[in-house]
Amino acid sequence: MKNKSGFTRFLGEYSYIFVFVIILIVYMITNNGITWPAAMNIFRHSAAVGIIAVGMGMICLTGDIDLSVGSMLAIVSGFSVVIFNVTNSVLLTLLFSLAFGAVLGLLNGLLVGRLEIPAFIATLATMLIFRSLSQYFCQHIGKELIGGGSSVYKMVNANSQYKPFYDFGNGKLFTVPNVGLILIAITVLFVYISTSTKFGKKVYAVGSNPKAALMTGISVPHIKVVVFTITGLLVGLASFVWIGMNASSDPATTGNSYEMYAISAVVLGGISMSGGKGRILGVLFGAMSYTVIDKIIVALKMDSLINNAIKGVILLVVIAIQIVTPKIREKLRKA
Repeated sequence: MKNKSGFTRFLGEYSYIFVFVIILIVYMITNNGITWPAAMNIFRHSAAVGIIAVGMGMICLTGDIDLSVGSMLAIVSGFSVVIFNVTNSVLLTLLFSLAFGAVLGLLNGLLVGRLEIPAFIATLATMLIFRSLSQYFCQHIGKELIGGGSSVYKMVNANSQYKPFYDFGNGKLFTVPNVGLILIAITVLFVYISTSTKFGKKVYAVGSNPKAALMTGISVPHIKVVVFTITGLLVGLASFVWIGMNASSDPATTGNSYEMYAISAVVLGGISMSGGKGRILGVLFGAMSYTVIDKIIVALKMDSLINNAIKGVILLVVIAIQIVTPKIREKLRKA
């Protein structure tokens, strides 16, 4: 019984590894194996949504949710393209992306933490606002600012910093994609923050029991404001990565459904949506799992329209595992 209990405990705590390995094995079977470049492409294609998902993971640990991150990616990346076109500076573009993302995240945090508007409602509203503003400004500002396009923000390739920026977004360091290294670095940083700092312990405390956290002197509204602001900052970084990879941003499609992908990566990563449980490390595996699922669909030559249906089924299975495993473990413990 002890061996079975140990296995179910491992399955419950590290389900994200189990899920990723299973999905990866399926991909290897359908694709007749996997090469090193193909493995590195998983990191590359997971970068933007993975960075966003790390922030979403922090929010979910507090028991909240952010539905605006996809639209936030669209507006921050679009406006960042404008900044690049005007300044021809990669550094200023990065600083703007981070600052603008943080401001939008702060707005969400104030709505949820200070005004106590339910996160679902507050971020649903800002999701609509951010996407709409991104599309509006793309249609109504000068074409020279959006790279001569009419419906898409495009980086001006005549700028001297265009090629270095694009090369960085699509470049590699010792065969590892630069953007993948950024994702790994962000994951490591937030694993440390969530497990080894007082702030991280407060995040878990707020998610586990907000009333108890408040009674111990933790400012629950403050923690929520900070977590949403951090998520906005990470969306800003993801926006910078996005335009570095693509040299453009479409206000209508960029970040479309990314809020769902980020939430799914969090759930696949083993973080409880009720808050207070899970590991940020799992988010990295969750994001890569979704990328591999896309590649499986391509390898099987399936209709891309079935993509989200398959992801939805997998998401339900993983949630079921999260719910059932503790019950099985409890029964084995009593037995």
